[in-house]
Amino acid sequence: MFNRRRFLQTSLQGGLLLGLSSLLPAWARSASDGNTGLEPVTATKFDLSIGKFPVRIDGRAGEATGVNGTLPAPLIRFREGDEITLNVTNTLDEDTSVHWHGLLVPFQMDGVPGVTFPGIRPGETFTYKYAVPQAGTYWYHSHSGLQEQVGLYGPLIIDPKHHDPVQHDREYVLVLSDWSFESPHRIFAKLKKMSAAYNFQQRTMGDFLKDAKEKGLGAAWDERAMWGQMRMSPRDIADVTGSTYHFLINGHATADNWNGVFKTGERVRLRIINASAMTIFNVRLPGLPMTIVAADGLSVQPLEVDEFQMGVAETYDVIIEPKEDRAYAFVAESIDRSGQAVATFGPQPGMRAEAPTIRAVPTLTMKDMGMDHGSMDMGGMDMGEMDMRSMDHSKMDHSTMPGMDHSGHDMSGMEMDHSKHDMTADANWPVEKKTLTRGPGVTNIAMMPMSRLDEPGIGLEDVGHRVMRYSQLRSLTPNPDPRPPGREMEIHLTSNMERYMWSFDGVKFSEVREPIIFHEGERLRVTLINNTMMPHPIHLHGMFFDLVNGGGDHSPRKHTVIVKPGEKLSFDVSADHVGDWAFHCHLLYHMHAGMMQVVSVLPSGDKMPMDHEHMDHEKMDHDMMDHSAMGHDMNGEMK
Repeated sequence: MFNRRRFLQTSLQGGLLLGLSSLLPAWARSASDGNTGLEPVTATKFDLSIGKFPVRIDGRAGEATGVNGTLPAPLIRFREGDEITLNVTNTLDEDTSVHWHGLLVPFQMDGVPGVTFPGIRPGETFTYKYAVPQAGTYWYHSHSGLQEQVGLYGPLIIDPKHHDPVQHDREYVLVLSDWSFESPHRIFAKLKKMSAAYNFQQRTMGDFLKDAKEKGLGAAWDERAMWGQMRMSPRDIADVTGSTYHFLINGHATADNWNGVFKTGERVRLRIINASAMTIFNVRLPGLPMTIVAADGLSVQPLEVDEFQMGVAETYDVIIEPKEDRAYAFVAESIDRSGQAVATFGPQPGMRAEAPTIRAVPTLTMKDMGMDHGSMDMGGMDMGEMDMRSMDHSKMDHSTMPGMDHSGHDMSGMEMDHSKHDMTADANWPVEKKTLTRGPGVTNIAMMPMSRLDEPGIGLEDVGHRVMRYSQLRSLTPNPDPRPPGREMEIHLTSNMERYMWSFDGVKFSEVREPIIFHEGERLRVTLINNTMMPHPIHLHGMFFDLVNGGGDHSPRKHTVIVKPGEKLSFDVSADHVGDWAFHCHLLYHMHAGMMQVVSVLPSGDKMPMDHEHMDHEKMDHDMMDHSAMGHDMNGEMK
């Protein structure tokens, strides 16, 4: 392995590109470097060494923390049901870990320090051993500190033991990620000091004049006043943006032109993984439809679309069938439109497709606040004079608001087929509700949270082509557990943006001492209510859940779901894996700031939380600690 000095000398001597291509695993190289598609090679033993090494991203030298000296990490591929062994050696001077994202492993193998094991100490080797009853596209990453941001992530493919329902002639893995040359602790410290530190796309006077022309001066002024009084911005779409991030596909920036090949008429399978720290991507191939065949590793009924929004930690398998002998751009555009990564698929290696112009920056609406004033008559109330932060929903007269039922939910656009929408109002099971109060960690409470599963995602409402919506996804096979839930619990997503505090139910992870309790064998519904102004990809370890989207016994089974601002969504889960499992937002700095809890699945007969010897609250608090409060300077070094 190159040391840093030798690497820099090599780059100065002009051998940089050759040196860097050798640092890329074969699966991540371009067709111009010999990658004409994945080889279906599986194994049962893997040796992984975690350490630091030099990289060059977008023409600039830096240092990564990763696996076996490559960014991204090596592809791990094995067969469903095989007993595999993974020896992970830590060569860092700090603890590390590997979490197998989406895999149904024993909880001791899940790789979350302080929850399922103590972590891997410097100089030690930890051996993961497991077999899993699943196939599909997954990935792995560190669950220690902020190591995931600096390169510790890689793809993982499990081939079916028998028949693969997806027929294809060629396949590629596309790992999307975001890279910054700033220390992740510096990024976090800046966010704690000013949450909009990386947002350079705020609305201007020109935007106001445009709004006034379209809506009228009074309406435009009232809207601006309302956002101002709530101390919120309709452009708070992403915390960390292209102002510091370089967006990558398989470790390549757009200028590097990662390229793949096809033969006209082939069915090409793209296994797309969003391994970013903070970036939700909009994925498309202009001029070439995609057929979604798997979501989060599990097969879905084929759905042809032109674009889809992809949360951090989600995976989608798509089939493309190019009919023309030309180059196509594969575009991963950040949700806030602050940047994009573009790759090329063409009939010849080395082709370069034209990168499309980045589209206009989206603007949030009243619906993203959890109140859709488009269907509300405010009785002549001056929005500029309202104190939105202290508005009490319970005191509002909903009977005078068009489109509102007695509960205060906007019913004007909702199909009143309760069986189709699986509405909680028809449920005959007990519902455990939380009462939120405003405080340091809760500055907004959604007045009218609503289902947004039939929406394509922020910024994709009017793009003029077919965009995937969660409501369209259907599992290829019937859900394995058809039982209705026996109970339901509500969990609120909460925040204080000004202080960069993120939490569930207003309590950040370091202050949580009791886990969320599931009981072995039970079927329960979890309802998530997003009281924040940002979308959150929420991930449950150890179990798949059935997204309640009207699909009945073919609801899509996922491990990660984007909860849109002001949204209320539900999933049903069968508590069949005893143990302790992390449950968190997969936006890395949100999790680091406290949007995480632990789900304990108790063995049958247990009524109290398990007193697990492996549960180390001190370790959990340390790994999730707010490092900016510990005295890190702005270079990310400890004072």
